[in-house]
Amino acid sequence: MHNRSVLTVSKLISQAHGLAPALVKRAANVELDWDVRQKSRFDATDSEGRCLAVFLPRGTLVRGGDVLVAEDGSLVKVVAAPQPVLIVRHCSEHGTPLDLLRAAYHLGNRHVQLEVQGDHLKLEPDDVLADMLRQMHLIVSETEAPFEPEGGAYAAAHAHAHDHAHGHAHDDHEHDLR
Repeated sequence: MHNRSVLTVSKLISQAHGLAPALVKRAANVELDWDVRQKSRFDATDSEGRCLAVFLPRGTLVRGGDVLVAEDGSLVKVVAAPQPVLIVRHCSEHGTPLDLLRAAYHLGNRHVQLEVQGDHLKLEPDDVLADMLRQMHLIVSETEAPFEPEGGAYAAAHAHAHDHAHGHAHDDHEHDLR
């Protein structure tokens, strides 16, 4: 039995922010499903066969595209692993895209981890929820795909994978709240 050393990781760079693309491209990868990526402490093996012991601040969510920094300074890019998920779409024959919004409301009310896309919702498989969604005249299918649920209203700033700089401040708009 050969003994591999364990590399400790205690730093995460959200979406490789500030790193040169060439460095990220050369980095080892680690493929993790959502169950692991929502934990702040876990063990994994990277694409170079190195054992990683990850110790991040409590509450840290690890997203596909994030980069882990090991104690020796090496970088490991996180890849969101495909996993079983339900894809929920509106039925153009019997409904409207508003049905997806209604479904997101009901799933949120149940504190279901949910990935929200423009034309579909994605959640972990659950027969009871799938039946509820079908009764709402939504199309529910099961597949294998990466899962990146919303971080929640109070999640850390790095929870969103998109760049929010869109040319204006939110307080530039006049809102009549009467």
